[in-house]
Amino acid sequence: MTTATKPVVEKRLWKFTVSDYGRMIETGILKKENRVELIDGEVITMAPIGSRHAASVKRLNRLLMNRIGDDHIVGVQDPVDLNEYTEPEPDLTVAAARPDFYAEAHPRPSDIRLIIEVADSSLAYDRYEKVPRYAQSMIPEVWLVDVQAEVVTVFSQPGPTGFADERKLSRGETITSDSVDGLQVKVDEVFG
Repeated sequence: MTTATKPVVEKRLWKFTVSDYGRMIETGILKKENRVELIDGEVITMAPIGSRHAASVKRLNRLLMNRIGDDHIVGVQDPVDLNEYTEPEPDLTVAAARPDFYAEAHPRPSDIRLIIEVADSSLAYDRYEKVPRYAQSMIPEVWLVDVQAEVVTVFSQPGPTGFADERKLSRGETITSDSVDGLQVKVDEVFG
């Protein structure tokens, strides 16, 4: 008896554009409570937000609002259009101020000064899927907040293959932003 070898079948996947994705939200196909984001043309389900994750986002939001000037706008879980096929929703963004507060369009990489991703159960996804895309999009600085280990990894000097600089900071240390003038945050303040 001869066993037939299964042929390799090429799958051709449809990639959604940011425009397609926006229409799915506008028409109600996707809803805010679905907790999804568009990554490389695919609609990806985001991890649920635990209480420690939410607390860190709230603390960081308050710190940023109190420490940055009117030259910037803080976004909380707002979309960022990285390219035609990718629109993540980072936990926090610091973008250049605009009179319309981005009413006409979501911020693009040239608008963003800082992205903060807070990770509880999503650490690997944020670190290995989202952070490299931010580097490729030339986002100048990303903070990855590891809720479990109580460590903040600061990425800077973006390029097509990733961030050239990566620093891990723990309790007792202070994060000094390279891209937002005068912004300093103690790691202890992030975790309470």
